[in-house]
Amino acid sequence: MADRVLMRGNEALCEGAIIAGCRYYFGYPITPQNEVPAYMSRRLPQIGGCFLQAESEIASINMIWGAAAAGKRAMTSSSSPGISLMQEGISYLAGAELPAVIVNMVRGGPGLGNIAPSQADYFQATRGGGHGDYYVIVLAPSTVQELAHIMIDAFDLADLYRTPVVVLGDGVLGQMTEPLVLPEPSKRTLPEKDWILDGAKGRDPRIVRSLRLSPQTALEEHVLHLKEKFDLIREKEVRYDSYMLDDAELVIVSFGTSSRVCKSSIQSARKKGIKVGMVRPVTLWPYPYDYIAGLARKDRVKAFLVVEMNLGQMIEDVRLAVEGKKHVYFYGRTAGMLPDEDELLAKIMEVSK
Repeated sequence: MADRVLMRGNEALCEGAIIAGCRYYFGYPITPQNEVPAYMSRRLPQIGGCFLQAESEIASINMIWGAAAAGKRAMTSSSSPGISLMQEGISYLAGAELPAVIVNMVRGGPGLGNIAPSQADYFQATRGGGHGDYYVIVLAPSTVQELAHIMIDAFDLADLYRTPVVVLGDGVLGQMTEPLVLPEPSKRTLPEKDWILDGAKGRDPRIVRSLRLSPQTALEEHVLHLKEKFDLIREKEVRYDSYMLDDAELVIVSFGTSSRVCKSSIQSARKKGIKVGMVRPVTLWPYPYDYIAGLARKDRVKAFLVVEMNLGQMIEDVRLAVEGKKHVYFYGRTAGMLPDEDELLAKIMEVSK
């Protein structure tokens, strides 16, 4: 049996990335994810990798573009305002079909806000974030163990679909210390990178770009090609967990750190005879619409309760999935505040009457 180790979330994700084959990290410090660049600055030189603290988040994401175009596994990390600065570069990566992993340990906003944990970047992550018609895969772990393992999946999915992948955490998950078993390297078979820029000696030149000036014969054709890829991702890569749903009449939908608070409140509600369970989306894009829609069609399910650390963002996706068949309620805290277990229990009791 593999040894269990005690690690902080920000450091565990680094080890997961290294096991996944990441050898290039470019970033700029911002709380609450500063342990990531600090850890990578120590570890990558030990294994022949490259760590570079860029002059800004804008520079970081463009360095990622260069490494990805050369076929290397590269990542960056930041927190909310820093990720906002990267959005143009992420759009360029999506347009050029370049694989990259971007970690966002979300903090309170808008603006500079604070350094407390939040989930208010949901819209930014799941709606592409930057300009143009595109999506990125968004993975939302809820434990340090899952965070380390999800980094393997993030790099594999980025290469498999030639797309940016966002790992969406928050300040609690990044700073939390928990025991875990580090993941094994991936055994997934991935396509050959026959598009990389590695010198054209002995072969025809290759071009990696997002600029396509002709609306119909170049850009629209390319965007429709991207749509085919996004449709395939929707078909094959939806991930979610369920909790106590076998007899649930009230279904909570929550992700990341919020879902951990939900489990405690669900257990308390069950002791009071309330039949409540939870769906935890692991992929925020592609979203588990079909699974939630299936629950909404069940006669025993009376309502849904969305729990988030924001003013209500994922609730829009739950409403789309439910399609008006059942009531959708909301409980959330914002500005860096965690959901309160007792407040949530009171909300469960209120909507279950």
